[in-house]
Amino acid sequence: MTAVQIIALVIFLGVMVLIVSEKVHRTVAALLGAALLFIFPVLSTADGVTSVSLGILPFDAALEHIDFNTLGVLVGMMLFVSVAKRSGLFEFVAIKAAKLVKGDPWLIMVALVLITAVLSALLDNVTTVLLIGPMTFMICRELKLDPVPFFITQIIASNVGGTATLIGDPPNIMIGSATGLSFFDFIAVDAPIVLVILAVTILGFRLLYGRKLKVEPEYLEGIMQLDENEAIVSRSLFIKSVVMIGVVTVAFMLHGVLHLESSVIALTAAAIMMLLGRQDVEEVILGVEWTTIGFFGGLFIVVGGMVETGLIDTFAHFLVTATQGQMILAILVVLVASAIISAILDNIPFVATMIPVLLTMGASGVDVTPLWWALSLGACLGGNGTLIGASANVVLSGISNREGYPLTFLHFLKVGVPFMLISIVISGIYLVLRFG
Repeated sequence: MTAVQIIALVIFLGVMVLIVSEKVHRTVAALLGAALLFIFPVLSTADGVTSVSLGILPFDAALEHIDFNTLGVLVGMMLFVSVAKRSGLFEFVAIKAAKLVKGDPWLIMVALVLITAVLSALLDNVTTVLLIGPMTFMICRELKLDPVPFFITQIIASNVGGTATLIGDPPNIMIGSATGLSFFDFIAVDAPIVLVILAVTILGFRLLYGRKLKVEPEYLEGIMQLDENEAIVSRSLFIKSVVMIGVVTVAFMLHGVLHLESSVIALTAAAIMMLLGRQDVEEVILGVEWTTIGFFGGLFIVVGGMVETGLIDTFAHFLVTATQGQMILAILVVLVASAIISAILDNIPFVATMIPVLLTMGASGVDVTPLWWALSLGACLGGNGTLIGASANVVLSGISNREGYPLTFLHFLKVGVPFMLISIVISGIYLVLRFG
């Protein structure tokens, strides 16, 4: 390893330690890491002359590693939800759902998990948790329940559901773009095993939370007496929000046909909602989780330092050469490595690095079709390993923290890792049986 690679790795590990320890806010940790990459002194020698320059990662290069499409989706949908929630839509849906299951907290949890998984397959999972989060908090507030277990189950469900389709999770979008795999290819290969994993996951939630969810009779009676129609603050904005959610869903499903980036759809929807909603724009903008946006911006740069210095590329090539000629081993290594790395890194830069590696293998005559699906399942499901493993995790934990119910890194780790490992084992068996 070169000196700059060691420094980039140390900065990355330092940021991870700060995030895990929770001694400082994760946004501060990520931005501090990014700043160090810009200002850390580096010695270089040319023609026998040693000079000192600042920065492991040039600013222009850092900008190339920031995924502005992801940030655009986040900002756009946060603005969209900030307007839509003022109609009372989420309270209406929450009360209606709670009454349909007679206020049973376990059935409410299952209903929200299923809604989250399905919407995450049809929309991107970040949009889904932005929609489902306010509903969850409203139900838990009325029933005097701790919302943290509900948020944890929804994070896991969003990553599982998003794995099923081309548009559900950014890694799938990237893989589909690079390979030409269609929406229906993902339905045919990923969706069947996702259904199995979702069923096992719900069973796990039952064992983990089923008996712990208790509601006092007076609170149960109280929510059954609520009138969901009274939750509607503005019927006009309510109707506009419902229509726009439908339009956005269709637009996300057809974004490949329309040749529009998902961020363009999200930001356009936000602009239309702010125009039609006629709400106080400054208040709407304050509804954006800017700390989450700052965290992702800093994290993209920190991981960009790893990419720019060649660390991730070196590791990706090592994985391929170490398993050359042994397809089953290659499938399992790519699956497991993708899951582990995606749990501790953002999965987007790792997938971006692996794509050209697999394309090169394919050009040399190797059938890499099974490896694309191993990369898809590993990168998407690996997001359940830690609180920073996927965008949806960070967004929903930010909502929980803002509402006064801290969802800590270690708390999620204790739940997320076992569910991630179970899903990867199931995926491994499936891939070996299907492609071995």
